[in-house]
Amino acid sequence: MRQIARKVKRMLLWLVLLLVVLIAGPLWTLATGRVPLYADWRTATHRSTGLAPDPTAYREPVVQVYASRAFGWRGAFGVHTWIAAKPRNADRYTRYEVLGWFARTGQPVISVSSAHAPDAEWYGARPMLLSDCRGADAEAAIAKLEAAIASYPHALSYSVWPGPNSNTFVAYIAREIPELELTLPSIAIGKDYLPIGDLFARAPSGTGYQFSLLGLIGATAARHEGIELNVLGLVVGFDLRRPALKLPGIGRVPER
Repeated sequence: MRQIARKVKRMLLWLVLLLVVLIAGPLWTLATGRVPLYADWRTATHRSTGLAPDPTAYREPVVQVYASRAFGWRGAFGVHTWIAAKPRNADRYTRYEVLGWFARTGQPVISVSSAHAPDAEWYGARPMLLSDCRGADAEAAIAKLEAAIASYPHALSYSVWPGPNSNTFVAYIAREIPELELTLPSIAIGKDYLPIGDLFARAPSGTGYQFSLLGLIGATAARHEGIELNVLGLVVGFDLRRPALKLPGIGRVPER
């Protein structure tokens, strides 16, 4: 009985340590004010940040991928990602992203729109540029984009956690279009979500592979992503190529 009790205590201790590791980052993010909790979505800004080239001056094709902290308390845990593309000689960009509120009315969740700037703030949160594909690679990516979007298997479903969500969509497109050479942030919750019955897939960057059980638990080993362990959608890992730790709610330490 004593041996059993010691094993149970040891297991509980490991569970407590795991819980601390998983929630410490999001709590720190909230405590340091990196995510505003009392913002109003109706008045939050969507200003252009100057990260995308002016389409009237830059006539070559462009495909960019962005990530911004999610709105409200969700931003303590993860980011929202989207794709912006401009064909050669086009006068504007088109944004491709998944919007969860579409699902509430039974609509397809994929938004294809030019209403906002490609590099706009996401409800006041400044975006980070994840991928900047231009020239011939951008042209090749744009040629594949429509078919990749049409084949997305979760066009009618959405779940903030563990997915499918906006990050699931961008990860899927990245696997379908290797020209993007996209490495998603470890805090892009939902990027590791795979459909029921699919346990293995290429990493979004295309430089390795991942195992995932519905985005709830899994692991990734890839040249660009490094080693990532996913527990309940929160990722702990490390990057040897560009040395850094990856922590839930925080992402890379140090940042790029």
